[in-house]
Amino acid sequence: MNTHIVSVARGARWLLEGWRLFRVAPAGWLALVFVYWMAMTAISLVPWIGVVAAMVLIPGFSVGFMAASRRCEQGQAPELRILFDGFRTRVAVQLGLGALYVGSLALLLAATALADGGALARWMLEGVRPGDEVLRSDGFLAALTIAAVLYVPVMMLFWFAPLLAAWHAMAAGQALFYSFFACLMNWRAFLGYGAAAATVTLVIPFLALSALLLASGGQLKIAAMTLVFPLLLILLPTLFASFYASYRDVFGAQAGD
Repeated sequence: MNTHIVSVARGARWLLEGWRLFRVAPAGWLALVFVYWMAMTAISLVPWIGVVAAMVLIPGFSVGFMAASRRCEQGQAPELRILFDGFRTRVAVQLGLGALYVGSLALLLAATALADGGALARWMLEGVRPGDEVLRSDGFLAALTIAAVLYVPVMMLFWFAPLLAAWHAMAAGQALFYSFFACLMNWRAFLGYGAAAATVTLVIPFLALSALLLASGGQLKIAAMTLVFPLLLILLPTLFASFYASYRDVFGAQAGD
């Protein structure tokens, strides 16, 4: 399989490509995101195993979103059933990837527990928010740093793996291998993509909310929340579609830079 080296400028445009794909069928995308959100929430509510089960399903659902992106690239609106494409063929491989993803995150949280005694892990797994004293502690800051650093290789392993398993008939280990080294070879493109994504998802909403609050003297908190929700509705499908843009450039037909 050929792996293309993508420029930093092209990586920065993946988010714009995601927006273009979202605009093909906004209603279809919003329906997909809503059903996914509701399904994952319902599964997560199952006692004891819910959260883990939901995380195991993430790779399979990601294939569905990539199939929706490919359909939009062909100028067609995605149907709701396309969300479950990842569970129609080679479902065992997708579930295996999901189990490996859960195991990777478990090791990551175990490493953070060495720094903060498990405060971050309990917050992530049980929703138990640490006290303000813990949040301000050096140990908790160290745990956040460890989590951020260790999540980078996890992300690299699983960025392309579900699609490589579904669309290229790779075994789980082979898909993880190709995904990791494809990301490593394209680290410049991912830096460009990360900068663009951070600007759109963090900087712009923060500046918009800050301007709104300053203009209102801090009195329009309800209006600020009404601004966040529509932004979230637009950003989530745009981000999902941008993942497909990265796959297409790295493993598919290379668009001209």
